[in-house]
Amino acid sequence: MSETETRRQQRHVVAACYLGWTLDAFDFFIMVFVLRDIAASFASSLTAITWAITLTLAMRPVGAFIFGRIADRIGRRPTLMANVLMYSVLEFASGFAPTLTVFILLRGLYGIAMGGEWGVGASLTMESVPARWRGTVSGILQAGYPSGYLLASLLYIAQPWLGWRGMFMVGAAPALLVLYIRRNVPESPDWQARGKRATPSAAFGTILRRHLPLTIYAVVLMTAFNFFSHGTQDLYPSAFLGGQHKLSHGSIVSIAIIYNIGAILGGLAFGTLSQFIGRRAAIVLAALLSLPVIYLWAFSVTPVNLALGAFLMQICVQGAWGVIPAHLNEISPPDIRGTFPGVTYQLGNLLAAGNATIQSMIADHMNHNYSWALAGVAGTVAIVIAILIGFGREARDMRMGGEPVSAR
Repeated sequence: MSETETRRQQRHVVAACYLGWTLDAFDFFIMVFVLRDIAASFASSLTAITWAITLTLAMRPVGAFIFGRIADRIGRRPTLMANVLMYSVLEFASGFAPTLTVFILLRGLYGIAMGGEWGVGASLTMESVPARWRGTVSGILQAGYPSGYLLASLLYIAQPWLGWRGMFMVGAAPALLVLYIRRNVPESPDWQARGKRATPSAAFGTILRRHLPLTIYAVVLMTAFNFFSHGTQDLYPSAFLGGQHKLSHGSIVSIAIIYNIGAILGGLAFGTLSQFIGRRAAIVLAALLSLPVIYLWAFSVTPVNLALGAFLMQICVQGAWGVIPAHLNEISPPDIRGTFPGVTYQLGNLLAAGNATIQSMIADHMNHNYSWALAGVAGTVAIVIAILIGFGREARDMRMGGEPVSAR
């Protein structure tokens, strides 16, 4: 295969995995914009509805394990297609839920599907691109998360006409991505080179035990990271901007668009920066820069200041996250790279799954004021992330697919 054709295929891989994570996040973040609408529809409290978010996050490790093991056995590409199709169908079904119980159960199943996508997509991407691309591509891949949030923000413009059920039905559109993957995306060269088409079921546990300290470290790290992202995003538009500040529908949409643009820029900037100053240095820098932004982000009262604070906060939050796809894949044991990044990431999600409910309960005891709940989580985990990463390991020179690491 010519170098031109190889590069073309690598660009298709990056595009498909970026879109997979974008559309997965799009489906998830539809929920955060319609929390109050769902509560009204089912005559329930906002705190009760947040259990749907909690269950979605809690079930993601199950999906990461199931789809990760499949990816390690039969390949990244077919697993990614099945995963995208599953989360699209479940998103569509959520719009037809007749009762709150059924809705929460569907969101739990959706959590399984959502949990599988990131790990499989990240391993396929990092194993397919040249080493010198990894930092930038890591930022591109993780920028899919705020890109999905941005799409959900734009869809929220049509919420008065679609209703919350119609928004979930639009969330079935990602199923079309399967056609693109099937036609344009090749299998991971790293997986093909190792020929791991039938990994024994016992191998995962054996390898995990051999790397137990690394596994524990990765899970704790991803717990902090998930508190960092969900603690600054999940309750911000509906509960904080809408409920506490009583901002209009148009103002909420505008602020959400602004801070998601900041998130995309942050992921791309710090992901690329990590290729030059190192993964750890880039993450620590982004985390610590969030601290002076907290007051503007959580305690402002005017829409302009709230928008500016949210923009700067998400540059920092997703700046730190933008390095994670590369960093987590590089420190992963190669034989279970399809499973390890996704499982440790989603176990972190499980441990952080109660974030929305915890923040909502704190606010309930403070006369529905979310400022301290938001600020407390963001400030604490920013410091924790800086410490964990600062004393952690780095494997920026890890080889994948037999390719030597090129000069940075």
